[in-house]
Amino acid sequence: MKVGISFGFGPDWARAIEFVQEAEKLGVDSVWTAETWGFDAATPVGFLAGQTSRIRLGTGILQLGSRSPAMMAMTAMTLNSLSNGRFTLGLGASGPQVVEGWHGVRFANTLPRIRDAVSIVRMAARGERVAYKGDYYELPLPGGEGKALKSSAPPQQFPIYLATLSPKALELTGEIADGWIGTSFMPEHADVFFDHMRKGAERAGRTLADLDLQAAAGVVAFSDDVKELVEPRRPGLAFTLGAMGSRQHNFYNAAYRRAGYADEAVAVQKLWLEGKRDEAAALVPDEMVLQTNLIGTEAMVRERVRQHKKAGVNTLRVQPEGRSMTERLENLGRIVQIVKEES
Repeated sequence: MKVGISFGFGPDWARAIEFVQEAEKLGVDSVWTAETWGFDAATPVGFLAGQTSRIRLGTGILQLGSRSPAMMAMTAMTLNSLSNGRFTLGLGASGPQVVEGWHGVRFANTLPRIRDAVSIVRMAARGERVAYKGDYYELPLPGGEGKALKSSAPPQQFPIYLATLSPKALELTGEIADGWIGTSFMPEHADVFFDHMRKGAERAGRTLADLDLQAAAGVVAFSDDVKELVEPRRPGLAFTLGAMGSRQHNFYNAAYRRAGYADEAVAVQKLWLEGKRDEAAALVPDEMVLQTNLIGTEAMVRERVRQHKKAGVNTLRVQPEGRSMTERLENLGRIVQIVKEES
């Protein structure tokens, strides 16, 4: 297994860069940027490319609704070139609140849009003339003055990962992606994700082993006082269950329901949407917190790593906790060593 981290949002970019540089020295394999409705995911990768030398750089994720496939290809090729081939393009559909509320694009036809976008990005990156007709995108547009173009940048290759949660989207990931960016993941219930990806992979004549299965393993923190570590994690899970999406479409909530927490997920979401956030957080079970984070004694954390490995996870994306950068790096170093020993 490998270890990945997330790249923190500003405004203190200098400290964030310093943390990544130290993580690179510790042997961390990859660092991932994100975007919601604040900073974008691509620009920080360009910054990181000039400040690091070995660590892989990925977008986790670029939102499909915010860019045309050609723009995604141009961005990916630029970042891959700047980083000397260290770039991974992570894509995702996001959700209706962000796509429709922030970008003004309808959240519809998600699966054909993902399939077409990935195909177009790969065509452009290979240096092919992009003449494409899919279920969502057609290039060039018919009836106009557009012509099929080839990228003026040199051909190159980079992996494309998809961040997906729903069954059909997971199948598509297994079918077309090089890797999966997983969230809301508990290794004891890996089948709710991997069974669907396996089905899609088999449809494409390959196996699940052909994908890099990356899972968000949550916070890394060590202590004999487990309760002290559990309590601060409840509000974050309540936010995920209640606020990460609309009342009709919360893909994170749905993933937890499929994993056996249906009653809890529904109840927490209801309280959250009613504005009872403290009550919603209090309702999050200890077990859910412990299964979605790497917290507790070293023996507990080591067992969580073993469970992820047993489930088939290739990369653990972690958030080392600490009151200072020194403490965060100490926790990161410990989990890197544990993963190395258990791999």
